[in-house]
Amino acid sequence: NSIADVSFQGAGCAISKASASVMSAEVKGKTKAEVEKLFEQFHRLVTGAARGESGEPLGKLEAFSGVSEFPARVKCASLPWHTLRAAIQNKEQVSVTTE
Repeated sequence: NSIADVSFQGAGCAISKASASVMSAEVKGKTKAEVEKLFEQFHRLVTGAARGESGEPLGKLEAFSGVSEFPARVKCASLPWHTLRAAIQNKEQVSVTTE
């Protein structure tokens, strides 16, 4: 019930590749429930919804906190996370959207 290994392959902007790289390192060994919680925390961080909240520290993921100031880049940072979420949910047809 935990993530034994994760990797990514793809092309994209620097933000999406950096997000995928840090995400890959952060989710290894975590349970699906822990990954879901981390997804929610990260999503709140990059959308700016976490401003002023004193939640659990996100470590290296905190580097993406400035993304919220650039709405067009929120999708870049969150796309790998939406893809991981779809994979964890074992969706047969993966159609990832950040909308």
